[in-house]
Amino acid sequence: MDSDSGKLKPSEAVNVDGDLMGKLAYATAETAPLVPGRRTFFKYRDLGVSDASNGRLRAQVTVATGEMQQTGWHYHLCESQFFYTLRGWVDLLFEGGRVIRVGAGESLHIPGGLKHNEIAISEDFEFLEISVPAKMGTVACDPPENSATVV
Repeated sequence: MDSDSGKLKPSEAVNVDGDLMGKLAYATAETAPLVPGRRTFFKYRDLGVSDASNGRLRAQVTVATGEMQQTGWHYHLCESQFFYTLRGWVDLLFEGGRVIRVGAGESLHIPGGLKHNEIAISEDFEFLEISVPAKMGTVACDPPENSATVV
């Protein structure tokens, strides 16, 4: 280690502990399995991060099936939910009445406990979703009093 900068020297960086290699998660479209998920109108592809991080983090690619239904009002039991839109778009309605459309190349962080409802998606909607921790609960709830009703 370089005593001046505290950084690893190139020769040290190559000596990777075998335990760390076991935590490496590499996924391809061919190797990432489809797994059960929260919604029937999505397909979920697991990227192997949950196992590699011992449940601290989950990463998956989610793809619309073309049969969109509103999710209904809900919130998640997690610290954070983050998604990055790869294709298409989604409209989300949040407590307080704010509607946000998240399109391709855009991202959104939703803190755990924030009530929301997915109200529309494009037929080609596809996104990368990350949650902390990996196991993220979903709790259905009544519409907040301060939110618009969308039919």
